[in-house]
Amino acid sequence: MSSNVLSKRWVFRHIDATHEAWPEVLALQKQLGIRPLWCQLLIRRGIKTYDAAYRFFRPALSHLHDPFLMPDMHKVCQRICQAIEQQQTIFIFGDYDVDGTTSVAILCDFLRQCGAKCCFDIPDRLTEGYGLSTAAVDRALSANASLLITLDCGMKDISPIAYAKAAGMDVIVCDHHLPGTVWPDAYGILNPLLQRSDGQVYPYSELSACGITFKLIQALHAYMKSEVNILAYLDRVALSIAADIVPLTGENRTLLSLGLQRINAHPSTGVQALIEVSGLAGHEQTLGMRELGFMLAPRINAAGRIKDAHTAVELFMEKDLPKARELAAELHQRNQQRIENDRNIAQEAREWIESHPEEKRRKTIVVYQPHWHKGVIGIVASRLVEWYFKPTVVLTAAEEPEWTAVNKLAGSARSVPGFNLYQAVDACGHLLERYGGHDYAAGLVLAEENFIAFKETFESVVASTIREEQLMPTIYIDAVIQPEDITPSFIQLLKQFEPFGMDNEPPVFLMQKVTNLANIQPLKHDHLKFSITRNTLPPLEVVGFQMGAYFDLLRLQKPVDICFTIEENYWNGRSAVQLKLQDMRISS
Repeated sequence: MSSNVLSKRWVFRHIDATHEAWPEVLALQKQLGIRPLWCQLLIRRGIKTYDAAYRFFRPALSHLHDPFLMPDMHKVCQRICQAIEQQQTIFIFGDYDVDGTTSVAILCDFLRQCGAKCCFDIPDRLTEGYGLSTAAVDRALSANASLLITLDCGMKDISPIAYAKAAGMDVIVCDHHLPGTVWPDAYGILNPLLQRSDGQVYPYSELSACGITFKLIQALHAYMKSEVNILAYLDRVALSIAADIVPLTGENRTLLSLGLQRINAHPSTGVQALIEVSGLAGHEQTLGMRELGFMLAPRINAAGRIKDAHTAVELFMEKDLPKARELAAELHQRNQQRIENDRNIAQEAREWIESHPEEKRRKTIVVYQPHWHKGVIGIVASRLVEWYFKPTVVLTAAEEPEWTAVNKLAGSARSVPGFNLYQAVDACGHLLERYGGHDYAAGLVLAEENFIAFKETFESVVASTIREEQLMPTIYIDAVIQPEDITPSFIQLLKQFEPFGMDNEPPVFLMQKVTNLANIQPLKHDHLKFSITRNTLPPLEVVGFQMGAYFDLLRLQKPVDICFTIEENYWNGRSAVQLKLQDMRISS
């Protein structure tokens, strides 16, 4: 097998009669009347009752929590209504990614429909970076704003918020990121992660920023008794959830499911134009999580990666389809440029690593070139993690204006599952100008003179804390099945578990000692395809992306064990069940 195929660890997590959760499986089976296999999958998702299963399989608007359960919601609504009544300018400021731009678009659109005088702003990713800055506050002051609302940022912007408050502006923070040790001194904070001193906490903590914004719109809609159709915003909420990789549980699952229904039935003008430019219009297939996450979202993110993200907000608020098509085409063009930048930089980084054998022996990857485009280094870091499965930092020259006289590096870091990247970066904090992030992703800035020290310290911290098994991709196997198990009714039930994503991953199945293989063929771009023949049922098509190295293994004509997920493949207007290969071994 070629060296570019990483060895994978197989972990069985299916529940059988010897498992401690087996009685729960049987109890749920009695309530639902379905096979134990499906009950196992539900139990693993924390679903143990009929009511919980009903909410999982049949998401409905009535399942959403009362928005006024979120701390500060009442006072936030009062302040916004005051601004509308007194015709005070509301300045809406949001992040440059999908979650931020969708948030800004739906709140700005709603407030304008309610008669508000409001404007919006998005920071320049390359020159301003993430979060609220004093420069942005100055722009709000220039717009004569009395109220500043931050979306998808604000929790760590202590100084800019204090600056705004000193200038006489009230600030409302809507964010889903954890705060530092000090909370911002804002008029109100909407963040489901926070617990107030009186114990008040929102029932669901994992909302995307656009999800929080929708809860605010829900509350304002009820508070003002508006006639705005707020359900029309659910398509953009769904897009934010798909792009921001938040857990697909609770309200997120409900909002995503309802949003997908909206996208497939009555998308907003901007989303319709985005669907068209992505080549998804006119297909009979139903758009799902994959299309949102891998087709639509990258075109929105490209707005801020290549230029500025105002175009994305304008697209999401546009009501005229021809104009929306122009904006979507511009985003599509930027995405093409992003793809080229991403591909070239990733290949350059890979070639450098491969030409330095000592780098491959390290537990981390830290690479730097001053000419790499800052807007795509996060994507490159993710790609290197896929290739080498190590905590990775990709750095380039910083472009912030205040640093033009000194040499600073800006970087994006990505982690492997199970390893807390933020803690490792935090341990290097004494070498950094600033940093932030979470378990799996982080951003950082450092002086060029500290590059070597950071690289060695980061390696030392990771090497001393990461476990060997965390440096090997792990496949978690949910159930062992037979080829004959995959029937139309099986597929119909499996589809009810969708949409798949974080904390609701597609089940991984295992077939053991498979011998009836046919039509084994390598494909372009190092892909692999074959079929599993069955006695009384049509053959099962199997595809392995970037798994061409397994071709020689299959030619041995020995029994194999294969791990796979199941999906529908659409081609030339037809859909067919396809097994997506995860890994393969010669049977023992």
